[in-house]
Amino acid sequence: MKFNIGHDVLPHEYKGTVYNHDSVGRLRFLRAAFMFVFAVFIVRTLQLGLQHSSGRYVGVKKQEIEQRADIVDRNGVVLAKSVKSGNIKLYPQKVKETQINDIARLIHEIVPMDYSVTDAVNLVNSWIRSGKEGVYVKKSANEEQIKLVREARYDCLDVETFTVRRYPQRNVFAHVVGFAGKDKGLEGAESVYDKYLRENKDPLRLSIDSRVQNIFYEQLSIAKNKYNAKSALGMLMNSTTGEMIAMVQLPDFDPNNIKLSPPINRRFKLLRDNFIMGSVFKIFNTVLAYENGLQDKEYKINEPLMIPDKFGRPAMKKPIDDVSSFKRDVIKKKGITKLTAPDIMLYSCNVGSAKIALELPDNAQQEFFQRLHFDKPLELEFGKTEGTLMHKIWGPVERATAGFGHGIAVTPMHLLLAVNAVTNGGFYVYPTLLKRGVGAIRGERVVDSDISANIRQIMFQIAEQTTAKSARVKGIEIGGKTGTAEKHINGQIDKSKNVATFVGIFPVSAPQYVIVVMLDEPQATKETGGWHSSALNAVPTAGAILDGIMPLLF
Repeated sequence: MKFNIGHDVLPHEYKGTVYNHDSVGRLRFLRAAFMFVFAVFIVRTLQLGLQHSSGRYVGVKKQEIEQRADIVDRNGVVLAKSVKSGNIKLYPQKVKETQINDIARLIHEIVPMDYSVTDAVNLVNSWIRSGKEGVYVKKSANEEQIKLVREARYDCLDVETFTVRRYPQRNVFAHVVGFAGKDKGLEGAESVYDKYLRENKDPLRLSIDSRVQNIFYEQLSIAKNKYNAKSALGMLMNSTTGEMIAMVQLPDFDPNNIKLSPPINRRFKLLRDNFIMGSVFKIFNTVLAYENGLQDKEYKINEPLMIPDKFGRPAMKKPIDDVSSFKRDVIKKKGITKLTAPDIMLYSCNVGSAKIALELPDNAQQEFFQRLHFDKPLELEFGKTEGTLMHKIWGPVERATAGFGHGIAVTPMHLLLAVNAVTNGGFYVYPTLLKRGVGAIRGERVVDSDISANIRQIMFQIAEQTTAKSARVKGIEIGGKTGTAEKHINGQIDKSKNVATFVGIFPVSAPQYVIVVMLDEPQATKETGGWHSSALNAVPTAGAILDGIMPLLF
């Protein structure tokens, strides 16, 4: 059998065949019909497949939004919640003439403050005459308004449903809770715990206590306005579990409408801004004095300290000196000319702190600041802090000024955790924004327990006798330390601008909580006698906070 290229494989089978043209036409028709039906089937299959795929994608996104878990405080108070909403839309060309009055009454019931029944009748008629395809009766309707439409069951009315994230505590929790976008968290807890919130139905329970948070917010707002401060910051942490009980900063923003405030208000200063803390650092200088056996040595403090360079010339523009109140109340009134390390911290003496720092072994300060994690950003469960600003060269001037908290800038969170570490028995405890169901968390040891106990007693004496007296609360022993640091503006010290800080611990015998209150650039008032030091603004602010929260904590 021959196979002829270009011809039928079996040409002999068709030899002598008589073709019926009618049959051929019918076959061609059937084949064309089959191809048409097949093509329609293919197109429709693809269309359905695409619709299914698109629908499934939209469905997942919608489901993610609707199922986004609530955020609640440690006691179950709702801080963030997904709420169903929708746009109510009327299709005028579908309105039957017999339905106009009923539709008008329903519109009045949905938005009674906007339209009377008569107004609604006229409106519906005007929409019908206009030939409009669709008009919105109410945008962002609530659940009750949506329910009215669905129960009425009119073909001419529809609801475009969607879900919005609401924050009932508004500005009070702005920086802690943050806010979410259409399908993911963008800032705060909404962002940090986004995966949990999208994949779970059970609420995310934070460690924050909304009652305590509200007291912080109220008192910091009063202080910011009273002292015309640039910003006001405050935190409270459980000393042993690391649970954050309150985190507040002003100015703030409303997470329900972030466009109402400038973007700078959303910056989480508690983690992201560095401040020179001033005399608060004398806590750490005193720890170093104890660690190096200098706690009992007496230091002459009645004269300014000028540090010479290697050639014996003054290494500073001005000598290190103390504030006028120290000279008046300690040197002049009490006749004190020498102090030991504990008393240097008690009276917040700059000259004495500098002399202690200069007697420390080489690299002692750097090593200790590394123990307290002042040398790097903190990778926390709820975000990363800014890196700190440390001396690059540790000469005599740098060592001396670091002794009383100048030349080094850290975030408020760095400060809170470091003070907690040197007062809670000596353990560095990392913080959490989640409510913990366990007891004390033992972190890395950074300070000996005996030294920690000594520091607590000095802080108690400060709160009882000196600059932190305004923070005392009846019925509980509080320890504290103040800091007032003049700000550097364009490389120059601006005496009109400072940062006022108070750090406290309580109860002193076995600390359960550590608190930080800060006012950035507070202004002097008549009440403060023209001064703007922390003892006159940050401390009384902390006292008002402590007075309000004590019944809630114990």
